[in-house]
Amino acid sequence: MESTAMNDGDRPGQPPSRKEMARAWAVHAFTASGIVLGFLALLAILEGDRVAVFMWLGLALFVDGIDGTLARRARVHEVTPQFDGATLDNVVDYFTYVAVPAMMIYWFDLVPQGWETATAAAVMLVSLYTFANQGVKTSDYYFSGFPAVWNIVVLAFHIMQTGPWTNLAVIAACLVLTFVPLKYVHPFRVRAMRPVTIPMTVLWFATTLRLVLVDPHAAQAREAHPLVFALWVASSLYFVAISAWRSLQPDPSED
Repeated sequence: MESTAMNDGDRPGQPPSRKEMARAWAVHAFTASGIVLGFLALLAILEGDRVAVFMWLGLALFVDGIDGTLARRARVHEVTPQFDGATLDNVVDYFTYVAVPAMMIYWFDLVPQGWETATAAAVMLVSLYTFANQGVKTSDYYFSGFPAVWNIVVLAFHIMQTGPWTNLAVIAACLVLTFVPLKYVHPFRVRAMRPVTIPMTVLWFATTLRLVLVDPHAAQAREAHPLVFALWVASSLYFVAISAWRSLQPDPSED
């Protein structure tokens, strides 16, 4: 039976217990696993397996979605102050959110011929601003400026089967929006509308999984599974709508 008394690590001036240390390092290891998933996605690119790429990136997105909550519960900042979990998270995120999708843009000819290298390089270069920007998150945990979620962008290209010039235009718009302080919802950190946002996030993940498995050479996702596609669009538009609504509101510090 667990004692209701404080653990050694909870007492001011006392070092954390072995259990707390083990829990904190386990969370760091969980975060670090995202880089392995990203590497496996990179290998899948070289093998030309788009479905496998998105499956590995999806797992990496899941890890990134919950590791912050686990880190706060394990108090990793207090228990392992010598190890910066935020830096670890940024390294992993840059690889899985930016570098791997940039490689997809280049390798899978997602933009017009002759634009592959310049577009992939621009994605990687401009995204550095996002990761170095101290004001990238608002006090209510929205992102300010396009948050370099290029994995989501290339996923949308895959599901909607958009053409190279349309893809290039969307990428160019996202690059510009990186420097425009519009707000983008973080589905797990933002408290406003969370009872709706979490189910919509689950719906988005579920429909995305089904649509990714559609062979683009055999049929378009919207034709193969029209209802699933409609639900995917609806859940995606929900995040667009809540982000647009927040963008029209003053920042909490300005109230």
